[in-house]
Amino acid sequence: MTPNVLAAEDLSMFGTDPWWLVLVKAVFCFAFLMVTVLFSIVWERKVVAWMQLRVGPNRHGPWGLLQSLADGIKLMLKEDVIVRKADKVVYVLAPIVAAIPAFMAIAVIPFGPAGNEVSIFGHRTAMQLTDLPIAMLYVLAVASVGIYGIVLAGWSSGSTYPLLGGLRSCAQMISYEIAMGAAFASVFLYSGSMSTSKIVEAQADRWFVILLPVSFIIYIVTMVGETNRAPFDMPESEGDLVGGFNTEYSSIKFAMFMLAEYVNMVTVSAVSATLFLGGWRAPYPISAFWEGANHGWWPMLWFVVKVQLLLFFFIWLRGTLPRVRYDQLMKLGWKVLIPVSVVWLMLVATVRALRNENIAFGSIVLYVAGAVLALLLLSFVADAFRDRKAESTDATGTAPAFDPMAGGFPVPPKPGQSLPPVPRRGPRHERDLVVSGAPDTATASDGKETDGV
Repeated sequence: MTPNVLAAEDLSMFGTDPWWLVLVKAVFCFAFLMVTVLFSIVWERKVVAWMQLRVGPNRHGPWGLLQSLADGIKLMLKEDVIVRKADKVVYVLAPIVAAIPAFMAIAVIPFGPAGNEVSIFGHRTAMQLTDLPIAMLYVLAVASVGIYGIVLAGWSSGSTYPLLGGLRSCAQMISYEIAMGAAFASVFLYSGSMSTSKIVEAQADRWFVILLPVSFIIYIVTMVGETNRAPFDMPESEGDLVGGFNTEYSSIKFAMFMLAEYVNMVTVSAVSATLFLGGWRAPYPISAFWEGANHGWWPMLWFVVKVQLLLFFFIWLRGTLPRVRYDQLMKLGWKVLIPVSVVWLMLVATVRALRNENIAFGSIVLYVAGAVLALLLLSFVADAFRDRKAESTDATGTAPAFDPMAGGFPVPPKPGQSLPPVPRRGPRHERDLVVSGAPDTATASDGKETDGV
């Protein structure tokens, strides 16, 4: 009797590099993140200025390219202030806890093929620091740890507004990570692996953005919410929270929070390119006529271009969309993204199960179309009953009462509507309005009219 053996990825090419080569790769990953962050800050300010018909930074370096470096030096040289009521140990550790996990996820992102494609100082190696059979779970884990830095920063400051900003960020990240995990699961089902290098290999014929468009859209929305970027930058909304969780921070500690935000932007963009956009693979028109586009050092170019395009998407959103309300943000996460991601995951699992049973593609399309039509029919019936109930209410001629808190947020009445009366306890006895010079506003004690003076 043959024992059951679990299928495992062949990751034997990793873990064989000498220690100095591992150190070189780690330094390269750190330098890649830092240089990309410095460029992204300048690029964001330039693009937003271009969208708003402004000049943008143009003083430091050619075309203002050294502006972010100058800002970093300025922040490091500023006075470091620690507020009196802060928990000093946690207050100092919070920026470190927020920044370090942001750098860790890049360790499993492939910049090129898993084979020994390139030579570094005469040693053939893969263009990836390391890989794991559960690499994507590792990415989710380190992303979750970064939440503690923001929550601890808000709590340790000893102030109300940072605390509210930290709690907002915690609730926001948790709600959006659930939908993000469901989007990852769809990719796992199609690729058959959680290894990042194997996921890219599974996209040799067709990128997952074509096979799993709903998962890609869900991940794009969740990665904006995960990084606290506009229009989902509620933890830092200066309109009602001054500056959010980092209000009481200055100098290098504030710079570390800013660095963590931009590094997270680069990380989620790299993960999106790896899972849905073919990773380091060249786009279709180039790979069709150029065989060497996916070999050598060229894959790193395609990967960097995809990451930069996704970073431009972040910038474009910030310069285009207004900030949403917090109740709208949480409603989108819990009532829209999570149900849609779960239903889509069940649909993808059903299709994969039917394909594993060698059922024809045409039959699968019929099954899926039938399920979609059934859902649409149920939705139509529910809407019909809802409309009939609304018509019966209108036939009575009674207008619905205005509830300023019906949407979960106080709103003013529209024209023709009036606020409901505020319940008040009646006075125990009648009171006279007393003014200077007379016990009453209209008549004096003798009953004659006065001017009330």
